[in-house]
Amino acid sequence: MDPATLSAYDRQAAAFADDWLAQPAPDDMYALLARHFTPGPTADVGCGAGRDVAWLASHGFDAIGYDASSALLQEARRRHPQLRFEQSALPGLPGIGSARFQNVLCETVIMHLDPPQIGPAVRRLLQILRAGGHLYLSWRVTAGTAQRDRHRRLYSAFDASLVLDECAGHEILMDAEEVSASSGKTVHRVIVRKTNA
Repeated sequence: MDPATLSAYDRQAAAFADDWLAQPAPDDMYALLARHFTPGPTADVGCGAGRDVAWLASHGFDAIGYDASSALLQEARRRHPQLRFEQSALPGLPGIGSARFQNVLCETVIMHLDPPQIGPAVRRLLQILRAGGHLYLSWRVTAGTAQRDRHRRLYSAFDASLVLDECAGHEILMDAEEVSASSGKTVHRVIVRKTNA
């Protein structure tokens, strides 16, 4: 995780959490998860304040949230005390075993990585997925060069091939740029079914 981005989340976790919860629900993403995710252990990598972990749990998934920010995890635990949250960060995801999850959600997280870290992050997300499981991966699209917002969060600009090349040999079920119903930003969405161990 980019240090300045992580620092921004740690400093202003409550404000970010309130802002995300004030946005419309990401019903477009939830429809995709309902269609593609199957019963079994499910991880939300980059879970923030836990909104999507709560949705997953309420729809019958055995869900756990991971985030790099200890302050965002505090917000998640405060808002959803009945759910499980642990600290771990891309690209390495320390502490998470291989082939642990049937489903992995990683919603608008990898754009906070420097481009050389994106390939390793995608490989690691696939590594923690079971054969036959599904990865939903999205990122906010930034044209041209990398940008930072007023909070100093990094938004890397990179070609989708950095992600898709790592998915070679697996079944790509979705590869599309769309406007998010929640944030109103253009996001690139990829859904992959892991076809080997």
